[in-house]
Amino acid sequence: MTALETRHLVKRFGGFTATHDVSLSIRKGARHALIGPNGAGKTTLINLFTGVFAPTSGQILLDGEDITTLPAHARVARGLSRTFQINQLFGDFTPLDSMMLAIGERKGHGRRFWRPLAADRDVAEEAVATLEQFGLADAMSNETKLLPYGKQRLLEIALAIAAKPKVLLLDEPAAGVPEEEREEVLAIVRALPEDVTVVLIEHDMDLVFSFADRISVLAAGALFAEGTVEEIARNPQVKAIYLGEDT
Repeated sequence: MTALETRHLVKRFGGFTATHDVSLSIRKGARHALIGPNGAGKTTLINLFTGVFAPTSGQILLDGEDITTLPAHARVARGLSRTFQINQLFGDFTPLDSMMLAIGERKGHGRRFWRPLAADRDVAEEAVATLEQFGLADAMSNETKLLPYGKQRLLEIALAIAAKPKVLLLDEPAAGVPEEEREEVLAIVRALPEDVTVVLIEHDMDLVFSFADRISVLAAGALFAEGTVEEIARNPQVKAIYLGEDT
């Protein structure tokens, strides 16, 4: 079964083609990595998946449903969540505040503005349990802007998971994380729920090779190669384009 699919996807910005005829099929439950050199079109593709950009042509399907023209919030409601290269957190909120808002919105409580979220015990209990799952229990009452950067990255992933996604798009989750905090972030990424399809964009090849069961390689906006970890690791053309090695 296919979780996320693109068909002949094209995105042009004026005369520049950022995404060129990308047809991609990601199976349910996959751990799928998108790799490629800087400027290959990886983040543009994620922005197309999530509705930040509208494609010039082509289709995007989630669970077999055409979502090409849906706005971003409608895609989230249908089970598509993401994180960003640079986190999009509210610095003055605590992790518990942010988590309760995310869970409350999913449950439809966000529209009940006359009732404090704290009055919803089920929201509070789920928020605390999720923060504990992501190693954030000790920091749940601190302002987010005061957290170490690795903890902020964990919180962003936790908030994406709180939406109960079918497909989770992780845009460089280890980017900018200090070395001493990276292992905690990587361990959480590897331990994400098996029923969630995860698409990972990452330059850290150790993480890619330890996480992915399938890899797609982008170059100049086009799908250049695709295969298992072993197939991609020994592909001389991928080494030449991505790693800068001679074939």
